[in-house]
Amino acid sequence: MDELITLTAREAVSRLKSGAVSPLELIDAAEARIAETDTTLNAMPTLCVDRARADAQRLMSHPPADPPPHYLYGLPIAVKDLNEVEGVRTTFGSPIYADHISEFSDYMVERLEANGAIVIGKSNTPELGAGSQTFNEVLGRTGNPWNLKLTPGGSSGGAAAALAAGQVWLATGSDLGGSLRNPASFCSVIGVRPSPGRVAHGPSGLPFGDMAVQGPMARNVADAALMLDAMVGRHPDDPISLEAPATPYLSAVQSPVSPKRVAFSPDLGFMPVEPEVAEICARGAQDFAQLGATVENDCPDFSGAKDAFHVLRALAFATSRGGLLDDHRALLKEEIIWNIEAGRALSLEDISRAQIARGALYHRFVRFFEDYDLLACPAAIVPPFDGDIRWPREVAGTELPTYIDWLQICGAITLTGCPALSVPCGFTENGRPIGLQIVAPPRREDLLLGAAQLFEQAHDFAGMVPLDPKPAR
Repeated sequence: MDELITLTAREAVSRLKSGAVSPLELIDAAEARIAETDTTLNAMPTLCVDRARADAQRLMSHPPADPPPHYLYGLPIAVKDLNEVEGVRTTFGSPIYADHISEFSDYMVERLEANGAIVIGKSNTPELGAGSQTFNEVLGRTGNPWNLKLTPGGSSGGAAAALAAGQVWLATGSDLGGSLRNPASFCSVIGVRPSPGRVAHGPSGLPFGDMAVQGPMARNVADAALMLDAMVGRHPDDPISLEAPATPYLSAVQSPVSPKRVAFSPDLGFMPVEPEVAEICARGAQDFAQLGATVENDCPDFSGAKDAFHVLRALAFATSRGGLLDDHRALLKEEIIWNIEAGRALSLEDISRAQIARGALYHRFVRFFEDYDLLACPAAIVPPFDGDIRWPREVAGTELPTYIDWLQICGAITLTGCPALSVPCGFTENGRPIGLQIVAPPRREDLLLGAAQLFEQAHDFAGMVPLDPKPAR
């Protein structure tokens, strides 16, 4: 494995800044690593190396006069195949867009490139980002570097797998029902779901949407904080976007504040969870006690959250994807058809009840965080499973009839708008990664990242990646 690939993102940026290494050398190292590993992994099926080299030459010829602290100096990154990158094939994992070449870049991509990132390729995703298992009819299935037979999760599964295998140093992800947190858990990396508006999204015909967000993925917490700093900021065409914080998130990681009271729940009071997962996450949460925190078994009341998430997700699908059903039904996978049709079948009463339940849940969370600094729970209710399975149909003796039921341990948190992340916290007896989901009060990414940094420092999980993809077993 090339020594450059094993660097953290911060180490790579430091070398770029000093001139000890050039963006072109990192592009070469990433390209070689992708060629070495992606035949079996299929995490980065679309590359734009020529574009990346042209960007690197432009950056080296015209370096910024006064770069911000979070400037990336030509670090190659992966962008999820749900996000447009000008001049690059963007399939959204859908046969409908199999030959689509982007004519513009998303706001997030523009911000990252303005802050010195270089896009080297697109990471694989399930069709239209639907489902936490990364496979599609255009680009195929992505494997899990820890065991190629297993799924890397999703929908940011390609990004998580690419990071764990050392193909890139940073990657973008997105999250509605756990698509940053679930693959981070399955691949033993970091996935951060920021507060809605923290990372500007668009162009979008639905600019006021606040369920789906975009965020950073990295091999360690400090790298994720650096990337988040390079992503955040106000955009005039995103009405809910927020100004960048006065203090960089990397500062919160460099001088972390230890939480005083941490609540842990193995199931949020309503989810089936595999016993081994619950046990590993419970041990992980108790590690906060070694940092001086009081750890108690507790969680807010999630009454109504399951139904509210189903309704609001279905509404979002009917609104944003309904036209695809009308024009391209034969090209859509069955789960997307079901989700759109469920949205179209909603009544005004259904939607009103879901919105009221979501509001009540938010207020219960605000009260809960008057007593606790953080909430911890599993990031996924099962370990990584066979990559040929579309979704877990039964967990801990409970049947899960739809493809989103098993994601509700993340989806319920989505409803609150609180920032959350998945941090590695252990492995099952047969070597499958498990992530701990940590949730902070509204808009307190600084507390979230600081606590995750302290947790990470107490373990050696971050040092276990990158790794050579392991054969199916």
